[in-house]
Amino acid sequence: MGLLDSIVDVVSAQAGGTAGNQGNLLTSVLGMLNSPETGGLSGLVQKMVAGGLQEHVASWVGTGANLPVSGDQLQAILGSSFVQDIATKLGINVADVSGGLASLLPTIIDKLSPDGKLPENTDGLLEQGLAGLIGMLGNKTA
Repeated sequence: MGLLDSIVDVVSAQAGGTAGNQGNLLTSVLGMLNSPETGGLSGLVQKMVAGGLQEHVASWVGTGANLPVSGDQLQAILGSSFVQDIATKLGINVADVSGGLASLLPTIIDKLSPDGKLPENTDGLLEQGLAGLIGMLGNKTA
């Protein structure tokens, strides 16, 4: 579970809101990476590249430092209604969701591509690790 531990450590260190909100947002992000609506990890990456974040995505997938992205940039690419749906589902405001996505997505994409390339299939990782990941997040931030 080295990858999951790495993601949890980074997310825990970045947690600006409550542990519950951060864990719920993390669940939503991991769900996006496995969702037919977003096209999974590769579809999400393609959408961000098409939206003008080529250099950002390349830095997240590559082995160097990650370029930052703003919540506004992600909201413009993902769509306001998509971000609003997450906010409504989690019971938090849109600014917190878009800011959280800006914090989490680069880290998660970076950790899912340790060799500088996207994995071909993330289904097994996401399905098997989600419950354990959220449990570990709760233990580390409690």
